[in-house]
Amino acid sequence: MENQSTKDIVLKYNFRFTKSLGQNFLTDDTVLEDIVMGADITEDDYVIEIGPGVGTLTKELLKTAKKVTSIELDEKLIPILQEELKDFPNFQLVHKDALKVDYKELIGEEQSVKIVANLPYYVTTPIIANLLNGKYNIKSITIMIQKEVGERIDAEPGTKDYGAFSLLAQYYCDTKIIRKVPPSCFIPSPKVDSVVIRLDILENPRVQVKDEKLFFNVIRQSFNMRRKTLSNAMKNIGLEKEKLKEAFERANIDSNRRGETLSISEFANLANVISELK
Repeated sequence: MENQSTKDIVLKYNFRFTKSLGQNFLTDDTVLEDIVMGADITEDDYVIEIGPGVGTLTKELLKTAKKVTSIELDEKLIPILQEELKDFPNFQLVHKDALKVDYKELIGEEQSVKIVANLPYYVTTPIIANLLNGKYNIKSITIMIQKEVGERIDAEPGTKDYGAFSLLAQYYCDTKIIRKVPPSCFIPSPKVDSVVIRLDILENPRVQVKDEKLFFNVIRQSFNMRRKTLSNAMKNIGLEKEKLKEAFERANIDSNRRGETLSISEFANLANVISELK
């Protein structure tokens, strides 16, 4: 089975990149290897790959995984993937928008499911949010994304990158940045650096909350205007002024603090108290 580079395949089919789809294909073999190793793919794993491009990463995944299902939106890539990966019986191709896929149906009875993706920057946040909020039977998500977004996911309280998206990821996962990837590793080259990050799904969410919807609403309100103190930011949470003051006191949180200084445990505690007072 001939190993062709991404550039070779692009030239072979005279493929034209679609800017609106945010297509940047990996050309560096060491990054491909680091993604497969970083995702810890084994022969027991069912891999769902989002955005396979011309299939160079897909091919590496297929060599190790039990099965790989690749989800691709661009119809121009479908015949290329079908031709390039025709020798792999463990390959399945789904021509669909990754945001509209029924992952529950795709996963079925599989027990060891891992997501691997080189995500277009413009859909990074909604795809990750969809995969986490969907509570699917997934072990891990290993993705290459814009460096800035990866740093937000992996951020700690009190840092400039820490925000609502950090807390969403950390509520459901352990997070770890595997490596940085410069623009020179892609065709066409993006204008920003990327990172490969792995999200290991926790068996249970990191903190216990009485009302998950309220918990995430408290977080959103706290970060809507980062410069505001919590007492000002939380005015629309649905509690009258005196009860909100009581909530901060019972949660042992200074209402003059800002949202970015609170740990996930403090957010959980505050949300649970607010739930009791509503």
